[in-house]
Amino acid sequence: MSTHPFDDALELEQLGDGRFRGRTTAPYNNMVGPFGGVTAATLVRAIELHPDRLGDPVSLTVNFAGPVAEGPFDIQARAVRTNRSNQHWYLELSQDGTVATTATAVFGTRRETWDDIESSPPAVPAPEEVERAGLPDFIAWAQNYEMRFQAGALDESGSADSVATLWVRDSPPRPLDHVALTSMTDIFYPRVFQRRGQYLPAGTISLTIHYFATAEDLAAHGEDHVLATAHARRFHRGYFDQSAELWSAGGDLLATGHQVVYYKG
Repeated sequence: MSTHPFDDALELEQLGDGRFRGRTTAPYNNMVGPFGGVTAATLVRAIELHPDRLGDPVSLTVNFAGPVAEGPFDIQARAVRTNRSNQHWYLELSQDGTVATTATAVFGTRRETWDDIESSPPAVPAPEEVERAGLPDFIAWAQNYEMRFQAGALDESGSADSVATLWVRDSPPRPLDHVALTSMTDIFYPRVFQRRGQYLPAGTISLTIHYFATAEDLAAHGEDHVLATAHARRFHRGYFDQSAELWSAGGDLLATGHQVVYYKG
């Protein structure tokens, strides 16, 4: 069987001592460099492959310090502290000795506890009732996702708000796991595009993901669509924020994402 393009993009060579070698792949290119969601997912994959790994992702913060050029890159992953139920990581992605991305992560084991949820998913039609519409063909990475926008589809009219809500899954379909969930948390095009109705120079500086779904939750989810929604709170002096939620079709909150983005114009 052929490798899914997403798994091909995440392929890493283990060099020992927490070092990994990867390379960018054309299907996940963005307008400048690779899609940030795939970069974040690759860092999670490095920890998953590390022999010292404990449990599954609880949180991840990725700081995009500079552009990642097309070609090979190196990742250094180090567990800085391991406790009984959680483990703290520091990672660097570099090219030719220059650091392009840094990250911290918390992995951990989960236990049976009291559960509750105070948030709720947006009320939207089922995915098969929403027309499929993605991003322009020149945005390569977006062609690897099936997108069905309920609100916030990209157009040139501008918008009074920054809310985007869509059903999304890998194309071709792929069972959801933590690396795929990581990438989908960055699925939204910059909120400033939506507000202004035009492309502007923009890019994520820092992305934080909080994971709620366990490996068992994701295995049960399978290849179903994810309901993704995001909005900004303020655009000010070249920076804006974005908060996102990713839900299962059954109404379970899988992950949240929070990022700060620079923009010009």
